[in-house]
Amino acid sequence: QSDGYSVVPFSHSWIHSTSEVILKGMTQMNSDAEQSHESTAENQNESVPGALQGEVWLTIQTYQAQSLIRGRRAADGKPAIMGLIGFADRLKSLWQAVRFDDPYADWWLLKVEEGVADIRAQLQGLQQRMDALITESNSAFEFTVAQSSRPQRVSLQFANPYAFRAAQLLGEYDRLTCADMTLHHLGLDMPTDLIEQVSASGRWVRRVFALPQGYHSLDVRRSDIRQGTPAAIKARERMGEIPQDILNGERLPSLRPLAFQQLNNNAIADSDEG
Repeated sequence: QSDGYSVVPFSHSWIHSTSEVILKGMTQMNSDAEQSHESTAENQNESVPGALQGEVWLTIQTYQAQSLIRGRRAADGKPAIMGLIGFADRLKSLWQAVRFDDPYADWWLLKVEEGVADIRAQLQGLQQRMDALITESNSAFEFTVAQSSRPQRVSLQFANPYAFRAAQLLGEYDRLTCADMTLHHLGLDMPTDLIEQVSASGRWVRRVFALPQGYHSLDVRRSDIRQGTPAAIKARERMGEIPQDILNGERLPSLRPLAFQQLNNNAIADSDEG
């Protein structure tokens, strides 16, 4: 005893034993927490589906169609040719501009939709006439439509549905070209108008692929058009007068993303319902 208080000596073995108990308890608590977290994460992973994934391939038989996949750069006095890849790339800016309520983007996307549909219908009509000729010739003269010994298989990784429609268009042009080259190789008679239209079909496809080039991203919105802002005036000078039914939203592409304002309204409505 000293100066009014007593000193109680501590046992080192007791301190060591107590520390082990505390550490073991903390370790067990951490282990339980980790197991609980892992269990919760596993349950969440089991209850929520993963991202959808898939593969899309385009098989090309002819050089004519293959040359329209990437197109051609301008060189030696020859103009550039827009291919499928460039077409799909330019559609990205159109698709994004629609989200920002650009009526010109809607207008050009509608031109693309109608252009692809129109040329596909014409190619399908020519293919039906080709198939009829093949069927007639096969009554006594048996043959199959020529195919490439080494077709090109192209992986398509587009973010826009109209790019996939254009890929289908290119596939139909390729099929038509195979039939045309087969009939020519065998010396079978074809109507003159059919020969001329099949010969022009490549230009039809190129014309569709070139459509997005007429669009210019000028950060203009429907409100700018109605207010006659400088951005609206510049857009009209570069791309023409926007049709009133497109400006009013009465005529729009069948496939288009929601504008950001619509997305925000939907989110607010969902939160209110919740």
